[in-house]
Amino acid sequence: MVASSTDNTSLGQTGWGLIFFCWLIASVATLGSLFFSEIMGFPPCVLCWYQRIFMYPLVVIFLIGLFPLDKKVIQYALPLAVIGWCFAVYHYLLYLGYIPEDLQPCSQGVSCSDTNLELLGFITIPMLSILSYTAIVVLLYVFKKRFVDEK
Repeated sequence: MVASSTDNTSLGQTGWGLIFFCWLIASVATLGSLFFSEIMGFPPCVLCWYQRIFMYPLVVIFLIGLFPLDKKVIQYALPLAVIGWCFAVYHYLLYLGYIPEDLQPCSQGVSCSDTNLELLGFITIPMLSILSYTAIVVLLYVFKKRFVDEK
């Protein structure tokens, strides 16, 4: 079965838009983390560093996957996003007190359960990380279902 030009246009516009939004989210998250640490002076804890390790490369991976649009971008980006999401959830559970102190990786330096920022009384830095990773994973899932899994 030969793909029509409308199929390619759909992939080009919708698929490109999905990956672009992933890049935009990763870029804002990266710049936000740098703003919090470098401008506002909040030193990152160990778990924050792990989340950064998995977010920062996504900016480059998504940018490369956009020009030209490459369906394989999901192979490189999805594992990083899922692992980063796991660190973010662990960090948030630690922050909420569901994980005991003896399981905290932050034994030296900045505590992983310290509250540096609370927007509107409930939005914390770990929650922002979870939201960023969740949005990226959902967009990649939609991209996969609409463009990679099609026959």
